[in-house]
Amino acid sequence: MENANILVSGASIAGPALAYWLSRHGFDVTVVERAPDLRPGGQAIDVRGPALDVAERMGILSEIRQLTTDIRGMTVVDAAGKELYSSTEHTFTGGRIDNPDVEIMRDDLCRILHQATDSTVEYLFNDSLTSLTQGDREVHVTFERSAPRTFDLVVGADGLHSTVRRLAFGPESAYLHHLGSYIGLFTTPNFLGLDSWQVYHQSGEVGGIVMSARNNTESRVYLGFQQAEPLEYDHRDIASQKRLLAERFAGAGWEFPRALEHMWDAPDFHFDSMSQIRMDSWSRGRVALLGDAGYCGSPGTGQGTSLALIGAYVLAGELKAAHGDHRAAFAAYERELREHVTATQQIALDNRQQMEEARAAADQDSTETAQAVGDRDMREFYALVNSLTLKEY
Repeated sequence: MENANILVSGASIAGPALAYWLSRHGFDVTVVERAPDLRPGGQAIDVRGPALDVAERMGILSEIRQLTTDIRGMTVVDAAGKELYSSTEHTFTGGRIDNPDVEIMRDDLCRILHQATDSTVEYLFNDSLTSLTQGDREVHVTFERSAPRTFDLVVGADGLHSTVRRLAFGPESAYLHHLGSYIGLFTTPNFLGLDSWQVYHQSGEVGGIVMSARNNTESRVYLGFQQAEPLEYDHRDIASQKRLLAERFAGAGWEFPRALEHMWDAPDFHFDSMSQIRMDSWSRGRVALLGDAGYCGSPGTGQGTSLALIGAYVLAGELKAAHGDHRAAFAAYERELREHVTATQQIALDNRQQMEEARAAADQDSTETAQAVGDRDMREFYALVNSLTLKEY
């Protein structure tokens, strides 16, 4: 099965990265994506540690570096906008500034990955899987719009609410672990006039970040709130999600009302829970999961993008090394990454506990709390990030 025909669901980061390596190793690849085109917007994301090596081996690292966010620092403010704490050593979205990491906007990285695969990979936009039927030698797939097709293997790289995972492994509720908060993000004009900077304010159980983007021509806004129990909502109903966020931030103060005014017209609004996906196995028969679909750590890890790039490299490499033997390849893929993924997911749990302890120790508007939020020791984090050694495939 060395020339296997492989279907990849999801055209964000993990999917196109996997498609690149699979195509390079001689496999025939089709990528299906529910959206009508590459999804716009999204948060600032980080390429770190071994993921930098993956990007370099793909020949895209220099382009990624050219599109860095170039954020110079951050400020924590009170409800009146008074500065409580500032730093030019680290930021909330990117961590330590003085390091080799690259912070880039999610949609920029998606575009780079798509361009790297567009000539060698078949893309089916505006479509999604409706069923998977596994046989001894193939997987029969039906789609919402395209005609049914048969593939040798199927990989779900379709995010936290993975369709492939639901079809092959069962209900999402068996694997999704809510971490107690929700976040919405969207693009706005640079209404605070920020210059390569980001500003953070917390007001009780709601808080958010405004950061400049694209050479200060716009801003990305992050609005989050605590919610112990999972909410019941349609994760495809954007209008209701915007209303939900506006309700939670009613009366929150600072510049949140201005941000919410811009939210209503934002074309790239995204809202979801801070959650993790935890599974005993990332494969079942001829179906495997990659990135957030199989082992989402939540944005609290700062590692989602890096894990997607690393996972894509390893999964494709193991399929090459096993000459297409999916059983051997899927097992090796999991052996290579399981320990690293588990440790990475723990980062989010540790960060959540530190934030709760900081809030319990002082009033949220105090300088001490601001420094506790901003000055968390990153040495253990970077030790973990760089602990994984990649094979040559």
